Amino acid sequence: MRQIVLDTETTGINPKLGNRILEIGCVELNNRMLTGNNLHFYINPERESEEGALNVHGLTTEFLRDKPKFHEIVDQLREYIQGAEVIIHNAPFDLGFLNHEFKLLNLPDFTEHIGGVIDTLVQAKELHPGKRNSLDALCDRYGISNSHRKLHGALLDAELLADVYLAMTRGQNSLGMDVEEEKVDLGAALEPVAMAEIIFLPATEDELAAHAESLAGLDKAVKGQCIWTASLHPPVPAEAA
Repeated sequence: MRQIVLDTETTGINPKLGNRILEIGCVELNNRMLTGNNLHFYINPERESEEGALNVHGLTTEFLRDKPKFHEIVDQLREYIQGAEVIIHNAPFDLGFLNHEFKLLNLPDFTEHIGGVIDTLVQAKELHPGKRNSLDALCDRYGISNSHRKLHGALLDAELLADVYLAMTRGQNSLGMDVEEEKVDLGAALEPVAMAEIIFLPATEDELAAHAESLAGLDKAVKGQCIWTASLHPPVPAEAA
């Protein structure tokens, strides 16, 4: 099963307002194993980033000016994601931008090139209702180090999300499905063993006297019989007296 963990960075939050993709990061999983066959692009969006978006990703217009435009990388991206199941955190956001970019080039939607979508934000909300389920929160919850994440980056976030996805869905797959179980004959393993001699040491007279004195003190404290005295000498019912 081939899966692609994908993340994008954009110039803003709404493609309908002319915002564009400026970075794409993809991490490949094959049968839940990281393959190292990743894909990463910085893209010239042909426009400035909004201030809020720039504060998130830090990719300036100057840095992106000599990078390829989307139409120059789209064929490589299409070939890479073809038929794969794509894993995205908050999928509607990234898919909205990707479908928009494909439409600008008169291509079928991004979603028509892939085999399906898994939204890890939806999964996380089902597993942890009422809790924070951002990528950073999930990294903390599953013990995945993200200390090197100062700004958002598409490839870095895709790598973190791949680790989160594998941790979050670990119980859905048998870890030993390809391993032949070793059968153990418990009857042969648990051979009879001789018991050690039991040593019984009765209490001395002094110990018995000290115990009786302790019980008498407890009886006095509760102004009657404490639970231990009552269990040893239960009161006689009135009709039997």
